[in-house]
Amino acid sequence: RRGYRPPLPVPWPPVDYRLRYWGDPVLTEPASEVGDLDGTIAALAEGMVATMHEAGGLGLAAPQVGVGKRLFVYQLDEDGEIRTIVNPTVAETDGEWEFEEGCLSMPGLYFPIVRPRRIHLTGWDLDGREVSVEADELEARCLQHELDHLDGVLLLSLLDDRQRRKALKVLRRRAGVTVGG
Repeated sequence: RRGYRPPLPVPWPPVDYRLRYWGDPVLTEPASEVGDLDGTIAALAEGMVATMHEAGGLGLAAPQVGVGKRLFVYQLDEDGEIRTIVNPTVAETDGEWEFEEGCLSMPGLYFPIVRPRRIHLTGWDLDGREVSVEADELEARCLQHELDHLDGVLLLSLLDDRQRRKALKVLRRRAGVTVGG
């Protein structure tokens, strides 16, 4: 069952809010800065939250629904606050933490990924107020993962050669692409 999807006014073509999967070029292109924080952006964020909830994810970046704009939504637990961060940047990182990480755009695949344990991220909320987030462990990982999507980076690029080959074999098989050797 699909949830509510608010209509998006121009300037974009209608967004269908379906997840984009590995192989879709929008996932490997850097997203552009959001200009005006208007109803279009608020509607986009609302639809992204619904898609994120449907897919059972902790976060979702705009390129994952086919929109090349620099914003993401996240909610770490069912009772937690739903947050939207527009034009995010990482101001500072500290430490290292390895953890199994997955991606809604590559469902069912999980990899041990090393990322900074703590980050300081800045950006804007939907009301145009500056946001400053000091995050550690799971929240820091989620923010970094979504920021990677805005930069056109998928988990595959964070894997060693053996892990990447194994993951690509699975992804190509799912996509119906013949895998040699």
